[in-house]
Amino acid sequence: MTKARDTANLTGSGVGLSLLDIDAGTDIGAALVDADLMIVDDGAGGTNRKATMSRLATYMGGKITSGAMVFIASSGAMSSAATADFTQFDASSYDSYVFHFIDVLPATDDVEMRALTSSDTSSHSYDTGAADYTVNLSSATTGAFGRLYTAHGIGSAANEGFNEKVGILNPHTNNYTKVGVEGGTATLASDGYTYNAGANGQNGFVRREAAQVNAIRFYFESGNIASGEIVMYGIANGT
Repeated sequence: MTKARDTANLTGSGVGLSLLDIDAGTDIGAALVDADLMIVDDGAGGTNRKATMSRLATYMGGKITSGAMVFIASSGAMSSAATADFTQFDASSYDSYVFHFIDVLPATDDVEMRALTSSDTSSHSYDTGAADYTVNLSSATTGAFGRLYTAHGIGSAANEGFNEKVGILNPHTNNYTKVGVEGGTATLASDGYTYNAGANGQNGFVRREAAQVNAIRFYFESGNIASGEIVMYGIANGT
């Protein structure tokens, strides 16, 4: 017997929902991307139109309450990575950002966690001038990089590493951008003890340029990032 959906008139008034069958379709087999299409009933007026997934992301972003923390990106599980770069800054959606460092372990023992920033909107070249940064928050010393932890070097043993929250407040203005360690722990190579890295004013830095920051690079002073993950969140501005 021929099913009703096989004989539906596709050139007339359309196909009712009861006749629409997507179960037999082929799975996309990949993550959804902005260019993927969906069908919507425009204003519930009976006119069907296509829309890209990017419109859904915009719609959902508009529903986020101001001040909410929103997942943006992850480094994924790192292995022998030279750097962890984040270029997903978006002034239209977020006022500030928080990065969660999860068991980030250096390949080389007794090293600092450092960072560079960029105001280049195209290639994201990172600033490395001799006086581009005040290297930590409690010093006037300038340098070609910013430090996230300076008291001692971070250990590379399996039970050591860097577990922190690092915040960037309002980087889209033309003021100097401050990057601060907000809390967490760092286990040090020098004595094996774990410290609250957020309790020390040395932990963090200032980018000394009156320009917007739209990317940041994290890295250890020498050697690769052996393992761990860094997750980026945005603080929604509600616009």
